[in-house]
Amino acid sequence: MPNRLANETSPYLLQHADNPVDWWPWSPEAFAEARERGVPVLLSVGYSSCHWCHVMAHESFEGGPTAAYMNEHFVNVKVDREERPDVDAVYMEAVQAATGQGGWPMTVFLTADAEPFYFGTYFPPEPRHGMPSFTQVLEGVRAAWVDRPEEVAEVAQKIVRDLAGRQLDYGKAGTAGPEELAQALLGLTREYDATHGGFGGAPKFPPSMVLEFLLRHHARTGAEGALQMAADTCEAMARGGIYDQLGGGFARYSVDREWVVPHFEKMLYDNALLCRVYAHLWRATGSDLARRVALETADFMVRELRTAQGGFASALDADSEDPLTGEHVEGAYYAWTPAQLREVLGEADGDLAAGWFGVTEEGTFEHGTSVLRLPQDGPVAEAGKFAEVRARLLAARDRRPAPGRDDKVVAAWNGLAVAALAECGAYFERPDLVERATEAADLLVRVHFDATGGRVRLARTSKDGRAGANAGVLEDYGDVAEGFLALAAVTGEGVWLEFAGFLLDLVLDRFTAEDGTLYDTAHDAEKLIRRPQDPTDTAAPSGWTAAAGALLSYAAHTGSEAHRTAAERALGVVHALGPRVPRFIGHGLAVAEALLDGPREVAVVGRPGDPALAALHRTALLGTAPGAVVAVGPPGAADGGEFPLLAGRTLVEDRPAAYVCRHFVCARPTTDPAELAEQVGAVRP
Repeated sequence: MPNRLANETSPYLLQHADNPVDWWPWSPEAFAEARERGVPVLLSVGYSSCHWCHVMAHESFEGGPTAAYMNEHFVNVKVDREERPDVDAVYMEAVQAATGQGGWPMTVFLTADAEPFYFGTYFPPEPRHGMPSFTQVLEGVRAAWVDRPEEVAEVAQKIVRDLAGRQLDYGKAGTAGPEELAQALLGLTREYDATHGGFGGAPKFPPSMVLEFLLRHHARTGAEGALQMAADTCEAMARGGIYDQLGGGFARYSVDREWVVPHFEKMLYDNALLCRVYAHLWRATGSDLARRVALETADFMVRELRTAQGGFASALDADSEDPLTGEHVEGAYYAWTPAQLREVLGEADGDLAAGWFGVTEEGTFEHGTSVLRLPQDGPVAEAGKFAEVRARLLAARDRRPAPGRDDKVVAAWNGLAVAALAECGAYFERPDLVERATEAADLLVRVHFDATGGRVRLARTSKDGRAGANAGVLEDYGDVAEGFLALAAVTGEGVWLEFAGFLLDLVLDRFTAEDGTLYDTAHDAEKLIRRPQDPTDTAAPSGWTAAAGALLSYAAHTGSEAHRTAAERALGVVHALGPRVPRFIGHGLAVAEALLDGPREVAVVGRPGDPALAALHRTALLGTAPGAVVAVGPPGAADGGEFPLLAGRTLVEDRPAAYVCRHFVCARPTTDPAELAEQVGAVRP
């Protein structure tokens, strides 16, 4: 019999709808039930593409005796962390504070007042590696709850007090200047893996936001070391197993420091961020590899993640069915043996492919299989032959059982995808990608915007064209606004600037404290044991710095002092944290680079359809000046029409012209793309 998850929209919750565990969604009714029964709440948090979430579900939530014990002694609540990042953040902070580590699945035991008193992540069905079994944990928590209730209450109240004491105050720290950004670069240099690229050891995650900072820092200062770290890391990832050498797109992370074996799930946010990074690397260097990877990643998102409604799905699973055993195992879709290559390609081409892609008899992954890589420097073969082999292997792989897809549309991650696809389409003259970006943006407006009460609000998720019940958090507002601003720059359609303004006004009104610090949830959001507030990047930009970046760009477009002041105050966190933990505030550092550079305001005017206007517009978009904003449109409107930057801008000698301003000073208007390129390019010391 289905439990209470059967009517939810989250694919992750629906995966558990037929469990014998009597799951509840996160709701006041669940905690009322716990209070009435006098039992604790077991909170289980995960997401649909999480490998160990599936493992624990199979081991513990699908079995009768364990489920029966859970149902008798607990109220069991299941949460999709991607739908409720606020709930996840609050309890993950508690888990990390108590245990020194975190991760998913997350298992937390709560009182009926939602106060946590015992924590963990994955628990095995039998004791192993020093971990108790899940049954032992359940029995231990049950015993403490019954035999030592005062102790449990005291622990829970202390944890809540400790969390309340972690309030952040960076509103008076001042914005990060050249010295702090130089210190951040030095800190990154110390943690850089000069042999394999990237930062730190295993597991190694793609440092998308840090790479954006390095590219912007090089553009502003000319620091060659910053560009070299970015370029070498991008090449190492693109040649490694973390990159899908057949279908494009990146896996979540590498389990080793050499980028050889990934954790195979593919997330929309990673691919949107990395698509943009590689496009920006190409913009800075002209690298053929960067161009190829940016376009292949964009095509992967459109081909495999796009939904019927025009948005983008959240993720592809790491696991899929092994055709030989019928079991769901990690990486089965992506790994190859030399014999499998020969079976598809024949003896000669199979042996060639094994050499090109680093596939050995011993294997680099499990059971003698290998993850495809491109370990050689330079081209591996004549381009036509290589493309033919890749196409044949991809066609063969398409016949394998595919990984599952989480079809929910997350607003923030779709905002990142809109920005990446719009820019890729403009840079590489792929209007189809701009169309896909526009369709996703349109879905966000049609489905995720709620204008009830006269003020626009944003839904966190949708599925099958229907908005979910959960409110958007700060990262949704910041990332969607960023996507709309990028789309406005590329298309010249001012409605996207207007929509970004709606969202950013709500950031000022509902997410900002009096001292300028930002919260992850709105003032009127559901009250949790702590109001989440985290300025550091995780796998995607923090809501705090995403909002700061969008506020700064919007201010540059409109001249709004309120939005610029809010951005500057929010960037106090970068002044405080940038020199200390630069790896974890990369997006904030990138936004600080834009603030130091201006950012530049570029207005391009001309008659629609004029090739000279198109040339100036594309040149403006290809400028490397950090965070430069671009407006394009017809001349003549005294108020600028849809773009305030166009106000008073006229043709020069009846020809399209570009106007570049920075720090309240404007350069001479130009009709020459080469001169414009100088005005929006790197500043050399």
